[in-house]
Amino acid sequence: MIRKQRLDSGNIKIEDSIRALVEHTRLSNRRISIATIHRKVISQCEQYGENGPSYQQVYKIVKNIPEAMIALAHNGEKSYSEKYDLIHTRESEKSNEIWQADHTLLDIEVLDEKRKRRRPWLSIIMDDYSRAIAGYYMSFDNPSAANTALMLYQAIWRKQNSNWPICGIPEKFYTDHGSDFTSQHLEQVAIDLKIQLIFSKIGVPRGRGKIERFFQSVNQLLLEQLPGYTKNRKSEALLTIQELEQKIEEFLIYDYNHKIHTSTQETPINQWNHSGFLPQMPESLEELDLLLLHISKGRKVHSNGIQFQGFRYINTNLSAYVGESVQIRYNPKDLAEIRVFIQNKYLCTAIAPALSDLKVDFKDIAAARNKRRRQLKEKSSEIKSVADTLIEDKLPEVALKNETSKKSKLKRYFND
Repeated sequence: MIRKQRLDSGNIKIEDSIRALVEHTRLSNRRISIATIHRKVISQCEQYGENGPSYQQVYKIVKNIPEAMIALAHNGEKSYSEKYDLIHTRESEKSNEIWQADHTLLDIEVLDEKRKRRRPWLSIIMDDYSRAIAGYYMSFDNPSAANTALMLYQAIWRKQNSNWPICGIPEKFYTDHGSDFTSQHLEQVAIDLKIQLIFSKIGVPRGRGKIERFFQSVNQLLLEQLPGYTKNRKSEALLTIQELEQKIEEFLIYDYNHKIHTSTQETPINQWNHSGFLPQMPESLEELDLLLLHISKGRKVHSNGIQFQGFRYINTNLSAYVGESVQIRYNPKDLAEIRVFIQNKYLCTAIAPALSDLKVDFKDIAAARNKRRRQLKEKSSEIKSVADTLIEDKLPEVALKNETSKKSKLKRYFND
């Protein structure tokens, strides 16, 4: 009783030349109705003395043309690639195997130092395996190599907040072709830290979908609730950039990193700590300073320390270098301390008492000052002793030489 399906069911009985004419008419016109295609094809068939197709035949032929083919014909290869190309999604098998980095202009307005409304940039580094955020940087300035270096510095070194354990040197660093990521400085950092740089295909951002989804999460879970969100047209009192940065850091550490991720079915923190993972760290913080904190200035050590940006920085080790020129390296987001180098060698970390909780006791300064004075006196005495010994040894020889070369004061004449 069941009706058998015909073997040619779904096939359109039409000549290949007519089919090609219908398809060419559709692909050659961006906006065209099927009725117009039918009229054009009938008109061309009449010119060639051919029997034209029916409207139903034209309808089926047009509907069977793949959307990808239409997109390629009408929008070009770039648009086609973004929507239809099969992409290779990089998947890491362990924490810190691949780190991804990217920037976005946030959909929120905040107040700058001059109380003007501006949209800040957010840069982040994400661990590909766990989806945990390793570091971030926020600024009104466009992304730059300096900002990227500071963000990488924060990501690699251990955080002061124990709730944010993500750290270490990644094996691979995956970014786009922005000038901040392709700079010579970052290339040298990668060589020194033995990091392999990987760049996505130019103009094709889809390979970085994980980091793009994170930016969507920031919008949906945080920014939409805050005043100044660009898609809410309410006139509300705006946050300052410092207040927004504090909220984003709290969101990263206490919310996002501890929320179960839909892809891994695990929280980023637990996934990163999987199997007792131990990150590879630089040998010292000073080594990392030289590589990444390349915001450096030359300064002179004064008797009261180093003057920088209106603050005084002091360390007892500076007592031996009063009057000398040094190089300082600093993080512009944390001016409580600076690192002091002399001839590219780390000397000490100087603190600003006005900004830091740490204090340098006057007794320590006095002890360092007295110690330096004693060292100089001992060195001076040693030099004087060596000089005196040399003079005593050479004195008899000098006296003898003076006696033999002493000329007579009597005048002598040739005839004498």
